[in-house]
Amino acid sequence: MTVISTLSGPDLSAPKHAASGACLGAYARWSFAVSLALVLLGSGYALVLAQVSGDRGIAPTASSSDIEVVGIEVDVRADSGMEARDQAWRQAQREAWGRVGGPAISDGQLSGMVSAIVIQRERVGPTRYIATLGITFDRQRAGRFLGGASRARASAPMLLIPVTASAGAYTAFEVRNPWQRAWASFNPGTSRIDYVRPSGAGGDSLLLNFGQSGRRSRAWWRTTLDQYGAADALVPIARLEHQFPGGPIKGTFTARYGPDSKVLEGFTMEADGPGQLAEMLGEAVTRMDRIYEQALADDKLQPDPTLRLGGSGQVDPAIERLIQIGRAIRERDSAAAAAATAANAASAIAPTAQPAQTPAIVRSFTVQFATPDAATFDSTLSAVRQLQGVRGLAVTSTAMGGTSVMSVSYGGDMSALAAALRASGFAVREGATALAISR
Repeated sequence: MTVISTLSGPDLSAPKHAASGACLGAYARWSFAVSLALVLLGSGYALVLAQVSGDRGIAPTASSSDIEVVGIEVDVRADSGMEARDQAWRQAQREAWGRVGGPAISDGQLSGMVSAIVIQRERVGPTRYIATLGITFDRQRAGRFLGGASRARASAPMLLIPVTASAGAYTAFEVRNPWQRAWASFNPGTSRIDYVRPSGAGGDSLLLNFGQSGRRSRAWWRTTLDQYGAADALVPIARLEHQFPGGPIKGTFTARYGPDSKVLEGFTMEADGPGQLAEMLGEAVTRMDRIYEQALADDKLQPDPTLRLGGSGQVDPAIERLIQIGRAIRERDSAAAAAATAANAASAIAPTAQPAQTPAIVRSFTVQFATPDAATFDSTLSAVRQLQGVRGLAVTSTAMGGTSVMSVSYGGDMSALAAALRASGFAVREGATALAISR
C-alpha cells in the first residue's frame, strides 16, 4: 500500500503574485503618464505646425513703375467673336490712353506702348464681346508722350497688414482671403507710398494678425517692423456683410495706420453678388491708396517717432536736442573738473603710466526670459538694453505666457553678463551656452 503524505505550510506563492501585481500596476501608471506627455507634446507641436503650414501666402504679383488703368468696360459687336475681341481691345487701349491724358497718336504707336492687357472679366459670344479690362502702358516708351518719368516715392517703408472682418471673425494672413488677394494684385509702382507687402507664408500668419494691429507696445512693434525693414504700419480694414447667400455684399472700408491704429478715412461700397466681389475689392484698394497718398501730402502719414528709439532710424528732433544739451552739460562739467585737478596737481608727482586697456570683445549670447504678459516682455527688453556693455539685442522667439528667447550682443564674457543681470535685479541661471533670467 502506497501512502502519499501532503505536508502543510505557509503559502509562499501568494506574496510573490501580490508583489508582481504591484510592480505591474506601477509600470502601467508610469507608461500611461509617459504616453500622455508624448501625446500632449505631439499635439502642441502639431498645433504650432498647423498655424504656419499650408497654403497661406499670396505673393504680390505686380510691382513696377508702369502706368496701369483698370476698370475699362467694353461691349463690341462684329462678324465673329474674335474680331469683336480685337476691336474691343483697341477701343480699351484708346480709352485708357485718354484717361492718362495722352495726346492723339495712331493705333500702331499706341499698341507699341501697351505692355499688358489684364482681363478682369469677359464674356465672348458668336458675334459679341463684353469685358472689363485693364491696360498697362510701358513707362519708358509712354513717358515721352506723358511728360516725364514716374513720381518719386516720398513715404517711408510702410508694412501693410490687410484685415478682413466677416461674420464676426477678423483675419489677416491666417487664411487666404479676397482682401489679401486684392492687395497682392495691386501695382504700387506709381504710388507715392512705399508698401512692404508680406506674402503671408510661414511665420507671417503668427506675427501679422488682427491682434498685432491693436497692440500698443512700442517694443513689440519695433521688433516686428525691424524684421520686415519697415518704419511704420498701414492697416486697411475691409468689413464684408453678406445680405444672404449669393446676394449683395456690402463693404465698409477703413484706412488705419500706426501702432495707435489711427483712423484716416472710411468709405462704403456694394457688390451685386460674389461674382462682383473681386472687382469691388480692387476698386477699394485703389481708393485706399489715394487716401494714404493724400494723408502723406497732408503730413499725416509720418512714422511714429517712438518706433525709432533704439532703432537704426533717425532720432526725433526734440529728443536729439535734449541729447545735445546733455552732452554740452557733461562737457562743461568735465572741463571744470579738469581745471580744478590741474590747479591742485602742481606739486603732485607725475602719475604712473597705466597700461592701455584691451577693448572688450563683443560676443552674442542666448538669453531666455519668462514672459507671463506683454508688460513683463517690454520691461525685460528695456532693462537688458540699458545694461552697461550691451551693444544690441534681437528677439528670436516670443511666447506670451511662457518663455521667450533673445540674442544679446555683449562686450564681455557670459559670467560678466550674468553679473550685470543680477545687479539689475534679475534671478539668473547659467547654462553651458545660454542664460535664463526672471524677476
